[in-house]
Amino acid sequence: MYRTSFKISGMDCPSEERLIQLKLENLPGIRGLSFDIPNRLLTVHHHGDPKVVLQRLEILNMGSHLLESVPSDDQMVHDTSGEDRTLLWKVLVINFLFFILEIVTGFISHSLGLVADGLDMLADSIVYGLALWAVAGAVSRKKNVAKAAGYFQFLLAIAGLMEVIRRFIGPEPVPAFQIMIVISVLALTGNAACLYLLQKSRSREAHLQASMIFTSNDVLVNLGVILAGVLVFLTNSKYPDLFIGSIVFIIVCRGAWKILKLSKH
Repeated sequence: MYRTSFKISGMDCPSEERLIQLKLENLPGIRGLSFDIPNRLLTVHHHGDPKVVLQRLEILNMGSHLLESVPSDDQMVHDTSGEDRTLLWKVLVINFLFFILEIVTGFISHSLGLVADGLDMLADSIVYGLALWAVAGAVSRKKNVAKAAGYFQFLLAIAGLMEVIRRFIGPEPVPAFQIMIVISVLALTGNAACLYLLQKSRSREAHLQASMIFTSNDVLVNLGVILAGVLVFLTNSKYPDLFIGSIVFIIVCRGAWKILKLSKH
């Protein structure tokens, strides 16, 4: 077995990680992938010629270069698929439950910020669901699921942005800031729990690393909704809520676009 390192200059977000994994996962001899996003590095544990792996990466046009390939002195790559599946089910359930909670309380409190954050939780549930499919499953099936999920997420986000415009123009009650803050604090706690579970994992596989980045971003979204709730209280205005809602809907749109782009390769 060899341990081969690649520099991939275009790898800077979870979508690129997922794209690389889909491209390499059906290549015979691949035993494990390890990603280092900040340094744009990919380490592949594999059997056979590393140039075959490089040829697959070059198809993606992400600036891939082979750095080194050495016989691996490591132990056999641990099979953590069972642990990964259990972990991903836990974070999927947490996110889906908070999606329901935020959607319901968002409509009750007239807060689009909460609705948008709930939609973001749903988007994360989709990501974790796709990651579960990444543990085991046919490549073509995963691509079809990714495409359907991307379109669904994109349509929901567009509908959300249209609702922002409608509420911005028309008369709307000031959101209940108390509900906004309390529910967002609970969602923040849920995302912190997911992040803790993901960080405990021994696996360095792409789908788990991508999930961890998504969850880290969600913590910032939760803090944004809490801040919007405070500003609603201070200004007695609907606009802070609409502002944070529009930002989150745009983030969801961007994520959906990346999923659709990924599913085409």
